[in-house]
Amino acid sequence: MDTNKIKELIEIFENSQVSTMELEADDIKLKLTKEQAASAKFMSNKVDIENDKQENTLTESQEKQIKAPLVGTYYESFAPGSKPFITEGQEVHKGDIVCIIEAMKVMNEIHSPYDGTVKKICLNNGELVEFDQTLILIGE
Repeated sequence: MDTNKIKELIEIFENSQVSTMELEADDIKLKLTKEQAASAKFMSNKVDIENDKQENTLTESQEKQIKAPLVGTYYESFAPGSKPFITEGQEVHKGDIVCIIEAMKVMNEIHSPYDGTVKKICLNNGELVEFDQTLILIGE
């Protein structure tokens, strides 16, 4: 792998929301890591901003949506066979972990920006999720 390709990968990594990246090819092993606190703060700010916009357009009778802040694989728990973070009908509080989205081998915890009751979980464990796709509906 030539140095131009490595520089290009580093630039892509720096401009992404990914916090850790590992690459192994031929005779090179590359591991890039961003400061976790900064990444987590950026991610949570992004989710809050998106959800604030949604709240302004919702009426009290509508359910609030928790949307995917990134593309990846949806997981309902930390490990296969373990208890899911949430179930339909369960009460959640702002800041509770509701799921994990795996992107590029990084597990990203998704936190609820709302207090309320889980009305619907819109995905099955292990499904691919698109950016801005509705993950969970929260009601009063």
